[in-house]
Amino acid sequence: MVPNKTLCTLAATLLLIAGCHKAESPEKVQQDLTSASHSGAKDTLKAEKDEAKVDSRADSNMATAQEKADRDKGGAAADTALTEAEGAHKVALAKCEGLAGDRQGACKDEADAQFEEAKAKTKVMKADSH
Repeated sequence: MVPNKTLCTLAATLLLIAGCHKAESPEKVQQDLTSASHSGAKDTLKAEKDEAKVDSRADSNMATAQEKADRDKGGAAADTALTEAEGAHKVALAKCEGLAGDRQGACKDEADAQFEEAKAKTKVMKADSH
């Protein structure tokens, strides 16, 4: 014979197991589906908003980086133009050395004027790039 206590325990266990697989009512299932759907939609909306913020920051960062790159390129172009003007000025002054008297002085004055004009242009280029 099986003791009463063991039979009671066995009966309680069988009831618990049988109750675990009981189907929910259609109303409860519909309520759970609606709740899960709303929760999922809310989470998706939040994720989309977060994504939009990240996209916006990334676009802003890219624009800032592009602006900096453009400034750097403009500054480098101005530096190159100034270096070219300095070289041209040296060549012009060397050519002036082959002239005599007033022609030499006029040649140097012209070379200096062209160099000053080139420096002014590069100054404007640098200012425009900032």
